Amino acid sequence: MKWLKRILVALAVLLVIVVALPFFIPLNKYIPQIEKEASAQFKEPVSIRSIRLTVLPLPHVTVDGITLGATDDIKLGKVLVTPDVFSLLQPTRVIKSIEIDSLAMTQKGIDKILALAKPDAAKLPQQPPQVRVERVRFNNVRINFGKTIFGPFDVRASINSTGEAEEASISTQDGKLRVIIKADESKYLIDASAKAWTLPAGPALVFDELAIKGVVTSSDANLGDIRAKLYGGTAIGKTTISWKKGLKLSGNLDIKQVEMKKIASMLSPGTRVSGKLSAKPVFSASATSADQLRNALRLETLFNVQDGVIHGVDIQKAATSPIKQGTTGGETRFEHLSGRLVMEHNGYRFTQLKISSGVLAVDGSVNVSPKKELSGRINAQVTVLSASANVPLNVAGTVAAPLLYPTGGTMAGAAVGTAILGPGFGTSVGAKIGGWAEGLFGKKEDKKPKE
Repeated sequence: MKWLKRILVALAVLLVIVVALPFFIPLNKYIPQIEKEASAQFKEPVSIRSIRLTVLPLPHVTVDGITLGATDDIKLGKVLVTPDVFSLLQPTRVIKSIEIDSLAMTQKGIDKILALAKPDAAKLPQQPPQVRVERVRFNNVRINFGKTIFGPFDVRASINSTGEAEEASISTQDGKLRVIIKADESKYLIDASAKAWTLPAGPALVFDELAIKGVVTSSDANLGDIRAKLYGGTAIGKTTISWKKGLKLSGNLDIKQVEMKKIASMLSPGTRVSGKLSAKPVFSASATSADQLRNALRLETLFNVQDGVIHGVDIQKAATSPIKQGTTGGETRFEHLSGRLVMEHNGYRFTQLKISSGVLAVDGSVNVSPKKELSGRINAQVTVLSASANVPLNVAGTVAAPLLYPTGGTMAGAAVGTAILGPGFGTSVGAKIGGWAEGLFGKKEDKKPKE
């Protein structure tokens, strides 16, 4: 049996050589040439820290420290490439898998990838690819859009023989969001679901549950079924995003019984309103880049809020005890608040406003400028000692510190009423007479803020 022992010893020596050989192959000397060819392909500077070849458990190459772009727009911590050894002598080499760890990209990096992905009409019909990849895995991906960072999340994709993705999945590392993408002829089907997930861009809204189904093509995404549960209520709607010529967004939602206390300040910093909101917003935007979409957004909706509080101003106090310098602070409780909202250019217009609560009824309109400054006029109808008074009030101040001050006619009438009948009832009756006189002889309309 000496021959068997010799064979085993020879195999062991061969195995040691095979395992150790990659450590003696100076692959790093090829880095300058690879960097040069890659830079020419991407038309951007490419740098590589190191390259290492390993045979076991399967032959693979590990590339560390790849950056693309003069400002490091794309950075990859480690890339592990596992080829199909038996295909290396074939016209088309097959890469069984590519695994990428710690991928970081900026907006400029994404733009560069999209530019490379666009077909070149000037090129001749494509020949069969020299290299075909079967599977791709991205671990710990982060995308930096200025102050907004998406991630970390992982991506898995399987690719067919023509080089197109058959199926892909995207999932956050905390398991709160998962997106499945499946190829369907010339389009892709999207199925996304989330639980206890915080919106990564814009207001930090938290979705108890979120489900999105839609279709994506090379030029647009049609998300026709959006369903969410958040802040005690629901939202159902659809949206379309296209990027063939710039970026265009449009859609609508049906919102029911959503508590506003937490989300009001997210949507408009400084706003403090509570109550159950129901609305049907229709929105649209058109911009040349993603960072301009928010400023280009236009939204319009009728809305109503039930059983809530407007913090920062006491409308009843401002109407029954008007003072020249205006009234601020306090709160206004209401049973019902409704109106029409138009939002554009970061400003808001509230018209057809109606507030009702016990002895108080309010109507009017209010504008909010991009600087969160308030302007407008409301009419407060209050009941004091069985007498009803309609008191016009101007709206000023800011969203964080609203100010209500009486009109000239209201102030004059209030002074006369107070002198004749005393404070409280006399002031209210006088304010009513002042408002009636102001309406009879004309009133000065507040100018709308510039948009």
